Amino acid sequence: MDKVIPVLYMIGVLILVLPAFLQSNSKLKTFLKNLSIWSIIVLIILTIAYFIR
Repeated sequence: MDKVIPVLYMIGVLILVLPAFLQSNSKLKTFLKNLSIWSIIVLIILTIAYFIR
């Protein structure tokens, strides 16, 4: 149960943010650039969280 609530919260945030993200990134080059930046940010956060635990 401890892992279900954060997953539901993240899915809710994704549902709220995704339409605006897709609208602002209508060009493929811009979309891929922003997606790669966000992927790097998420990987850094996950790495830090892994080492803190």
